[in-house]
Amino acid sequence: MANFIIYPAIDIRGGKCVRLVQGDYNRETVYNEDPVAVAKDWEAQGGQWVHLVDLDGAKAGHPVNDKLIGTIASAVQVPVQVGGGLRTEADVDRLLGLGVSRVILGTAAIEDREFVKRVLQKHGSKVAIGIDARDGRVATRGWLETSEVKAEDLAVQLAAEGAETFIFTDISRDGMMSGPNVEAIVRLAQVSGRTVIASGGVSKPEDLERLAGHARDGVGGAIVGKALYTGTIQLAEAVRRFGGKN
Repeated sequence: MANFIIYPAIDIRGGKCVRLVQGDYNRETVYNEDPVAVAKDWEAQGGQWVHLVDLDGAKAGHPVNDKLIGTIASAVQVPVQVGGGLRTEADVDRLLGLGVSRVILGTAAIEDREFVKRVLQKHGSKVAIGIDARDGRVATRGWLETSEVKAEDLAVQLAAEGAETFIFTDISRDGMMSGPNVEAIVRLAQVSGRTVIASGGVSKPEDLERLAGHARDGVGGAIVGKALYTGTIQLAEAVRRFGGKN
């Protein structure tokens, strides 16, 4: 039976828990001043993982909120995955050394393929590849730039290099509460033959139901952010209905 995991998201900017709309740094909502407390709350509600994004790091090109991320990883018993500005082996090693269970490489997957190969060889399943797409093409540098690389082509290439997990975001859906691009997510899992975690647009329980229905196709979970903060999805209920085995 296939696993489907719900990943509650904490986006960190300036030490606070925020959400951006479509990655736009000028369209920010602060949801909580204390990301550590938020992580503990998600764990208490049954969250099986915590998904962290260092928004400052994504923009700066190197991790910025390391200390806070380490504090969060120490404060919860569940595993933590982190993305945002990871461009060097030293950055990856440091975060994993802080207790992070999995790091997410995004921009580097396009701009420094040799680095990604080395990190995959060294850390294997502790590395996920974040593929953020705008109109099917990969966006980089905190979504500020769009490349000419097709998301599906990148997934196939990196699967051949040892990538086991992809996190796919359709930027047009992110923060818009409009539902995930299920067809694109399933297609990415099928062409790569690897696990794909859905991100962006999950706004109601029915979205999770649709995604969980494709667990056998390789859709391994969903990252949920804004919907948890606005209350349109209740984490405990979602984990009970869709988390774990399907």
